[in-house]
Amino acid sequence: MRFSALILKNLTRRPLRAALTLIALTMAVASVVALRGIAKGFTESFAAIYESHSIDIVVSRQGTADRLSSSVSEEAVGQIERLDGVARAAGVLLDTLSLEDQQIFGVPTMGIAADSWLREDFRWRERRSAVAGSAETPPKQLSLGIHLADRAGISVGQNVMIFEEPYVVDGIFESSSVWENGSMIMPLEQLQAISDRSGQVTYINVVLDRAVGSKDARSIVDQIHAVDSRLHAMTTDEFVGTDTRMQLASSMAWMTSIIALAIGAIGTLNTMMTSVLERTREIGVLRAVGWPRRRVIRMIVSESIMLALLASFFGGGLAILATDAMSRHPAVRGVLVPAIDAATLLEGTVLSVFIGLLGALLPAKRAASVMPTEALRNS
Repeated sequence: MRFSALILKNLTRRPLRAALTLIALTMAVASVVALRGIAKGFTESFAAIYESHSIDIVVSRQGTADRLSSSVSEEAVGQIERLDGVARAAGVLLDTLSLEDQQIFGVPTMGIAADSWLREDFRWRERRSAVAGSAETPPKQLSLGIHLADRAGISVGQNVMIFEEPYVVDGIFESSSVWENGSMIMPLEQLQAISDRSGQVTYINVVLDRAVGSKDARSIVDQIHAVDSRLHAMTTDEFVGTDTRMQLASSMAWMTSIIALAIGAIGTLNTMMTSVLERTREIGVLRAVGWPRRRVIRMIVSESIMLALLASFFGGGLAILATDAMSRHPAVRGVLVPAIDAATLLEGTVLSVFIGLLGALLPAKRAASVMPTEALRNS
């Protein structure tokens, strides 16, 4: 019998036990891949906010623990825009509001000036036409991302209630950032009034001249710091990569994955150890006919790795199906955008093989210690 056929036969000898171990490993791998994919998708969605507007540098307040709640003077926008190498700059105020009648809470809301170039980067699905010749005071306005509009069932021209005041929906927009598709946009002055942050923005988006290289970008960052020591400028990659929310999401994904991996490793250890104990006579016979210890070890480890590879295949597929189904749910549509790519699947496979090896170490050592006399004693 060929070595590979022997391994397969050993695994199928106790199909129920092997299936239960495979299920445990599959769930562990699925958890790792799904959580890593969700964390990566969260980071990519956050980065897409700035990529969709071709932002090179993001300026927030120095020393703010949560950069998305920082407070920067709106006057700094003009000061930064006058620096050499800066093409344009715009301030954005972030807040969280709720659509009360629709029972949708915690909606990300961006305050952007009505004449800002940032608005030009959105693809407007529909916009409300201004009423010509009207002497009435313009109503309070806001625009909805396409996912938020679909979720709320709201169209252009309708009113929504915020803090018990009516706001007319003047546009439905679409962005390459999924996060923005689930958000709202208000005129900057309007959101400043609601949040009682007159003259303040959360951060400043900066676009550099096309001729500016990466080395010059670092120089402009230094110039921004010289404008006001309270400003903290970073390139977009640095801003996204060091954000507390992104780091927390990644850490939570890994911590939860470690628990799932530990459960999978214990299941593998239990199965392989039981298998070795039940096959003491068989292993002793193999040793008696000339099998060296390393070949016995290779057999046990190969069985465990085969289980791990099967688990990585099924686990990866399960993670893709589960996260795709979750992302389509109305409650998280536009918020949960998993990014399960080849690298994430490879991570799951590597970790699966690792816990397979970990679970096989003790059983392999026990199998290698079986002496040929054991076969006679148990016959």
